[in-house]
Amino acid sequence: MLRLVSSATTPAVSRRNFLQIGALGVGGLTLAELLRLEAAGASADSSGKSNRRHKAVIMIYMCGGPPHQDMYDIKVDAPAEVRGAFDPIKSSVPGIEIGQLLPGLARNMDKLVPIRTIVGCRDDHAGYQCFTGHLSQNEPAGGWPHFGSAASRLQGPVLPGVPPFVSLCYTTQHKPYNEPSGGFLGLGHASFRPTGPGRDDLVLQGVTSNRLDDRRNLLTAVDGYRRAWDSRGSMEGMDTFTQRAMGILTSSQLFDALDLSKESPKTRERYGTDDATRPQGDGAPRVPQNLLLARRLVEAGVRVVTVNYSFWDFHGQNFTNCRKELPIFDKAVTALVEDLHERGMEQDVTVVAWGEFGRTPKINKDAGRDHWPRVSCALLAGGGMKTGQAIGTTDRLGGEPATRPVTFEEVHATLLHNLGINLATAPRLFDFRGRPQYLVDPAVKAIKELVG
Repeated sequence: MLRLVSSATTPAVSRRNFLQIGALGVGGLTLAELLRLEAAGASADSSGKSNRRHKAVIMIYMCGGPPHQDMYDIKVDAPAEVRGAFDPIKSSVPGIEIGQLLPGLARNMDKLVPIRTIVGCRDDHAGYQCFTGHLSQNEPAGGWPHFGSAASRLQGPVLPGVPPFVSLCYTTQHKPYNEPSGGFLGLGHASFRPTGPGRDDLVLQGVTSNRLDDRRNLLTAVDGYRRAWDSRGSMEGMDTFTQRAMGILTSSQLFDALDLSKESPKTRERYGTDDATRPQGDGAPRVPQNLLLARRLVEAGVRVVTVNYSFWDFHGQNFTNCRKELPIFDKAVTALVEDLHERGMEQDVTVVAWGEFGRTPKINKDAGRDHWPRVSCALLAGGGMKTGQAIGTTDRLGGEPATRPVTFEEVHATLLHNLGINLATAPRLFDFRGRPQYLVDPAVKAIKELVG
């Protein structure tokens, strides 16, 4: 619950405390009921969706590292201990073939870009490589910020009451899969998480519209507490956070976007379903519906949506696991990409699906593939990019890049470019020690094959 205090001696509170106002009274007034008391903002249409076009990114993080040799880089001429169980199939783009378990993606290859040569991976389940673009999370004071936090800091919200950065990621048993925070950008630019603690914060118990009328006093009380408590600057940006938190509670766009029942049964079926309550391995649940939810959030005005999807650390029974996972993944990503095109969003919304490293060319004694940091893969779509091409080739065994290696930072530079962020003219960013930091090394540019 939100505790309003003025004593400088009060203990530190969590991020959740600042957002929750669940027990300010009694009576059980829900957010939906409260929203009926307020008119929608002028910059939203009657359905609660943003009527402004904006650039956005949907990032799908595949916990554990997917097997690139069984997805986008089938090696038909490799020896038996490398070759694997799957054949390549032709795609809609002549000359590009991908694995047989991905027929939907093959059909839509003109809308896609598989990158077969992601390099520079750590030999570690370091999900922050995907989320930050950096190989070491804690170099600057405060840590590297999440990509979504950077968008929040540099661009802010599209609409009042709609956070610029929403995470649909589940907290995983294996901690390295989990997302980093706002890093040196501060808690004010961390994600809103409706699949985590934030879900309970969308219910106002006993709070009437009159009790929220004087929002300015509420924010002042919270701000006064922060200023008294914070002596190191570690909560820089909390002003932004509390303002956005109150905006979330008094605006309908986000609440409506999270309601998948507003989609037709046909659309929901198009993405597929699975058990959202059951994690796969020590990773995330397999929830294809979260890709549909991501599209709805973008339509509502969110700039960055992240999804952690299932579990891909196939040290054993790689091919059995691929037969279970890849068809569901193929159906969901295909639905998302086609959906974006059908809705005219393909120029504005970038999709990227990837993991933290690749898998060994050699199949182990347990019919699995182990960690392989020397080369990995990614799949991109939308964003106004030059799609219908594959970037990079690997050697005969799929273990080393033969042409066009691509780094995590290059992908992040491309995502920032697609969001409309010009790092050369963006405000300077400083870590907790006051040292200037670059989100991406100035020498690193967006992938020229896609945006050049």
